[in-house]
Amino acid sequence: METTAPHTVRAGGLTLACRTWGPAGAPPVLLLHCRGADGGDWTRIAERLAASPRPRRVYAPDLRGHGRSDWPGEYRLEAMSEDVRALLTTLGLTSVDVVGHSLGGVVAYLLAQRHPGVVSRLVLEDVGAPVPLDPPRPPAERPAGELPFDWAMVRATDEQRNAPDPVWWDHMDRITMPTLVIAGGAASHIPQDQVAKLADLIPGASLVTVDAGHLVHEARPEEFLALVEEFLER
Repeated sequence: METTAPHTVRAGGLTLACRTWGPAGAPPVLLLHCRGADGGDWTRIAERLAASPRPRRVYAPDLRGHGRSDWPGEYRLEAMSEDVRALLTTLGLTSVDVVGHSLGGVVAYLLAQRHPGVVSRLVLEDVGAPVPLDPPRPPAERPAGELPFDWAMVRATDEQRNAPDPVWWDHMDRITMPTLVIAGGAASHIPQDQVAKLADLIPGASLVTVDAGHLVHEARPEEFLALVEEFLER
């Protein structure tokens, strides 16, 4: 069964929106979107995963401060990872494969660090190691008009990107599940040496580069799907 519009779930004190695709009894996979997007960003990938010869039950939530999920004003990435943990508990999911892109990738690896038993396999799409930015990222200028996300989330996540908690780096060795890191190559705005470093920090992680820029799953969906499906079937 496919849900084209998100349904809402009460989890961890917040209302979170979540889209679902695929047979209810199929192995679950969770897709976490980048900053400024929502779960609908994964529609093309989710539809393919749900309809593949070995179909998946796909979940794509809107992270807090995005889309139709609550905009509570508190946007630490650790809180976002705990939201995801609460969502999985509410949905009755004890173990899932997790795919995270950019900011969603940070949320995914924090979930894997903090609750390793919940994550069966981990895919990180164009995510850098948590190193302080030097020089720091300057304050972003808010676009005019209404936004599909809370601008306070942008300010808060920029602060954490400029000066990530050192614990994030120190706890990479807690990520012991099979992990695939997909780098976007030279066209990405994410420094690729930082993506490679992230793969080095995670025990046994594999690193594959797809020269597609930061939006690998959007620019090269066939290559992205081939990598992800092969990895999830190992």
